[in-house]
Amino acid sequence: MLPKAQRVAFIDTRLQALYPDPPIPLDHRDPYTLLIAVLLSAQCTDERVNQITPALFAAADNPVDMLALGTEAIRGIIRPCGLSPQKARAITGLSQILLDEHDGEVPADIEALERLPGVGHKTASVVMAQSFGVPAFPVDTHIHRLAQRWGLSSGKSVAQTERDLKRLFPRARWNSLHLQFIFYGREFCTARGCDGRVCDICRTCYPARRHPKKTRKA
Repeated sequence: MLPKAQRVAFIDTRLQALYPDPPIPLDHRDPYTLLIAVLLSAQCTDERVNQITPALFAAADNPVDMLALGTEAIRGIIRPCGLSPQKARAITGLSQILLDEHDGEVPADIEALERLPGVGHKTASVVMAQSFGVPAFPVDTHIHRLAQRWGLSSGKSVAQTERDLKRLFPRARWNSLHLQFIFYGREFCTARGCDGRVCDICRTCYPARRHPKKTRKA
């Protein structure tokens, strides 16, 4: 096993080499459409969300039009994303709050974002990072799993994983690393494709590992 400092340095360098300019996976036009896309991605793949949002945003891509569209019409469009009743209510609820309290704009404030219906810490962090460039390290299932496989966090909770990663990596790298972790997890270190002994990073960080790495769920 490499010492942690060497693991961190290797992971940082390797991910930067593989994904020097990682794109934002969810298609969007502005902070509002990103907020809606991230909300829809809960328990749904980014690919499926990107198939659904063109029709949704053609009908409504701002809070005024979204409220005019109505919860039932929204639900009909987003049904393939799953959890459509809850997500549709959240979309109309947050749209109303944006109009009432923020002049129809998405606030560049994580606490204000977290108060919106259907918006948790991870969603708020994604919007802060990708729309406003504020350093954040949102942790999804890919990142949570990789942090454990690579010995960067104990994985007791998503919140703990986020704190550990922020402590290990420079603040200036958080936004890019968040995306780089996701892309690497999808391409090389998937839940079924690597058990902690298969991919390049796992093998390099733990060359003597002989048994699958058990990970805690988020």
